Amino acid sequence: MATAVNVNGENRCGRAGEVKRFDESKIGVKGLVDSGLTTIPSIFIHPPETLSDLKPKPKLQSVVIPTIDLSGSRSTVVEQLAAASRTFGFFQIINHGIPVQVLDRMIGSIRAFHEQPTDVKAKFYTRDIATGVNFISNVDLFLSKAASWRDTLQIKLAPTLPELENIPEVCRDEVVEWSLHSEALGERLMGLLSEGLGLDTDRLKNTTCLDARMMVGHYYPRCPQPDLTVGIASHTDPGVLTLLLQDHIGGLQIKHQGEWVDIKPVHGALVINIADILQILSNDEYVSVEHRVLANPSEEARVSIAVFFNPSAREALYGPFSELTSSEKPPRYRQFVYHDYMRRFFSKELDGKTLTNYYRI
Repeated sequence: MATAVNVNGENRCGRAGEVKRFDESKIGVKGLVDSGLTTIPSIFIHPPETLSDLKPKPKLQSVVIPTIDLSGSRSTVVEQLAAASRTFGFFQIINHGIPVQVLDRMIGSIRAFHEQPTDVKAKFYTRDIATGVNFISNVDLFLSKAASWRDTLQIKLAPTLPELENIPEVCRDEVVEWSLHSEALGERLMGLLSEGLGLDTDRLKNTTCLDARMMVGHYYPRCPQPDLTVGIASHTDPGVLTLLLQDHIGGLQIKHQGEWVDIKPVHGALVINIADILQILSNDEYVSVEHRVLANPSEEARVSIAVFFNPSAREALYGPFSELTSSEKPPRYRQFVYHDYMRRFFSKELDGKTLTNYYRI
C-alpha cells in the first residue's frame, strides 16, 4: 500500500517540487488524511484574499435559490426555470423523474470508490483520460496558486461510455444507470430552457449541447484546517449546463449580489446551474455565476457528482444565437471555435469568470 509522502516538508524544491511529489504519490487528499496528518501541506494553503472571504455575510444567509417542481404545468416550469436562470444561474429541481433510490445508490458508489484502499485507487490515478476514466486530485493542480482539498473520479459518459472493464467495478453499474438518467433529464432541461429563451424546443439539442457529457465524482474528506483552504476554488463551469447530485453534508456556495450564499442540500433534489457556453449562446439572458465548495470540517466525507453537458462539435463556431440578437440588443460576445475555448479553459487555474470575459465584445 502506498504511504504518504512528506508534502509538509521544508519546501526544499519549492512549490513545484512539492506538487510533483504529491501527484506522483497517487494517494490523493484522502491518503493524506489516512496518514494521520493534523496540519495541511503548504501547497493547499490559499492566499489571504481567498481565506478572508470564506465566511458568507449574515445579510444574505436568508437567500435561498429557487426550488422548481418539474411536475408542474409546462408553461409554469418554463417560466420558473427561465426566471431562475436569469436571476441566480442556479436552481434545485424536484419531481425530476429519477428515483431517490438511484440518487442514493450513486452517492454510495462514488463514496465506495474513494474509500477503497489507496493502492486499489492508485491503479486509476492518471492525468490522461484516454480510457475515458481517471482518478486525480485537483484537475488544475499544476496550474493553481494553491491546491484544493478534494479528490475526483472522472468518467466520460458521452458520446460513448468507456469500455465497461475500465470503469471501477465498485461503481460500474451505478455509473451506467446514472448516465442514462442524466442524459434523459438533460435533454428535458435543455428543451425547457430553450423555450424559456423563446426558441424552438430542440434549439440547444441541435447545437450538439447534449452530445458530450463528462461526470466527476468528487470526494471531500475531513480537513484538519478548513479555514486555510477550500474544497473547490471559485469558478464558473465552461460548458452548457451542469447537473449536480450532492449528499447531505453541504459546503456548496454561489456568488449572488456580490456575496457568497450557501446552497443547502435537499434530499432527492438535484442542483442545476447555467454554464458559460449557455450564457454566451443566450447573449447574457441566462447567467453563469461563480461557485465554490468550502473545505469540509465534518468527520464524515462529503460526496458530490456533477455531470457537465458540453457541445460535441468541437471545431464549430459558437457565439450568441442569432435569434437573440438585434440592432437593439447586439451580440455581446465574438464567435469562437469551441476547441480553442476548451483549450484555454484547461490551460489555466479555476479562477472566476475570466473565460466569458475574454470573449466579450
